[in-house]
Amino acid sequence: MAWFWVVVASGVSVSLLVLRRIVNSAKICPSKAMMTGKTVVITGANCGIGKSTASELAKRNARVILACRDVGKATKAVNEIRRRTQGGELVVKYLDLASVVSIQKFADSLQKEEQRLDVLINNAGVFQCPYTKTKDGFEMQMGVNHIGHFLLTNLLTDMLKKSAPSRVVVVTSSLHKRGTIDFDDLQSERFYSKSKSYANSKLANVHFSRELSRQLYGSNVSVYCVHPGMVMSNVSRHVVPGFIKSLLTPLALLLGARTNFEGCQTVLYCSVAEEVANETGKYYGNCKMEPWHQASNDDGVAKKLWEVSEKLTKLA
Repeated sequence: MAWFWVVVASGVSVSLLVLRRIVNSAKICPSKAMMTGKTVVITGANCGIGKSTASELAKRNARVILACRDVGKATKAVNEIRRRTQGGELVVKYLDLASVVSIQKFADSLQKEEQRLDVLINNAGVFQCPYTKTKDGFEMQMGVNHIGHFLLTNLLTDMLKKSAPSRVVVVTSSLHKRGTIDFDDLQSERFYSKSKSYANSKLANVHFSRELSRQLYGSNVSVYCVHPGMVMSNVSRHVVPGFIKSLLTPLALLLGARTNFEGCQTVLYCSVAEEVANETGKYYGNCKMEPWHQASNDDGVAKKLWEVSEKLTKLA
């Protein structure tokens, strides 16, 4: 009878895999473009879709700089990637997006040590953490997800221009549709909701992408705003305890959640695909352009957020 149960188990497993393939809408990056001779910076590349993106770019022979707060985890990620591919170069650099000083030091060292910057992937993110502040007094989610990346991108803009054609890929979330930009309470000091603050920060990513593309128009630096879908990464550690996540992951994947490999595909697509090289200021999901949500369409808000962010980071 043992063979009977083996057959049944195998049949169930195959059926579940087929069902998941039907349910899951994740697309695999269709571009085969190589990245030989090109340098890519990925923030938060020690885990999740950042790590998967680093691995995929290494396979395409890129020089990949993993910009991470936890250098130990980033080094471990490099070792794991190296077990899968020997392509490209992998470099670990310290970057804490919750610290203006750290961002400035990172940008300075990059400009001194690197000859070019072809792609900047603003990937790192904080998801629904308890109310805390960055070292400079910003609410953590807004501070890391938006303000930190705003400053980093601005400090590296000249390098991107000199390396043009180059790209900036901003990783947002479809949850930005639930966000608002309240200039009277941008740091959520009057009211804090973990989920609302996250949505606000992701909407800020969207407005930043749109205004950045406008500011860089004609420079041959293209800007792409990407949502990766619901990805089962450790970004949700503040919401779902590890042991519960382990139990729920198989069901979540079956119902449409994505692996880190699947989640990184649109990020990869916007980083390498030749067919989108001349596009800028657009929104992407599932390796294709998607329409902006109405929450994203206020150019006045985008411009004002830029000006406020300049003052907060002392760029203006």
